[in-house]
Amino acid sequence: MACGWLHTARFLTTAPELHFLPALSVPEFAFVGRSNAGKSTCINTLTQQKQLAFASKKPGRTQHINLFSLGKQGLTDAVLADLPGYGYAAVPKQDKIRWQQVMANYLVTRENLSAIVLMCDPRHGLTELDEILLDVVRPRVAEGLKFLVLLTKADKLTRAEQNRALSIMKLQAGGGEVRLFSATKRQGIDEVSTLLWQWAHPATPPNPEPAAEPERK
Repeated sequence: MACGWLHTARFLTTAPELHFLPALSVPEFAFVGRSNAGKSTCINTLTQQKQLAFASKKPGRTQHINLFSLGKQGLTDAVLADLPGYGYAAVPKQDKIRWQQVMANYLVTRENLSAIVLMCDPRHGLTELDEILLDVVRPRVAEGLKFLVLLTKADKLTRAEQNRALSIMKLQAGGGEVRLFSATKRQGIDEVSTLLWQWAHPATPPNPEPAAEPERK
């Protein structure tokens, strides 16, 4: 059920800044991460749609917040938010500063934001900008905002390196969830899908047992 739910993802809207986004009451899950961390690939893999999240061949070119609805057609029960990647050196300085401000404003003030999913390439670890993002969201996480770090491209690590990366990131994530993820090996897809489903439907089990039929007399 959890995977099938993510497969219902469809484009909702795009906006260059927070105030252009529609005010929503359903849970919103923001996907963030540095350029080339595998964010678009992760979204497309989870939703089983090759071109839902645009993956530019030129990192840093995607400069809009893109929203995708989840749930049956006409019955949205959650939203995925794809935020621009950050940290690409070739992007002009003024654009970097503007997008850092836009992202910080979104992460701090978006009222229906329910979870943040941070993409991190475990071969490089957290960057300075990742650390800044963690500092920005830490107060909201302390208040109950869900937080998940996905160690993308996990297939490029040995088993020992994966375990070490998990241990280190669990310390750095400050109480957030940490999962290994590989689109190539399809690692972590079911686990992450179930976690997002549970966050969107806290009172509903991901695979509810069918009700037992009453005994016939």
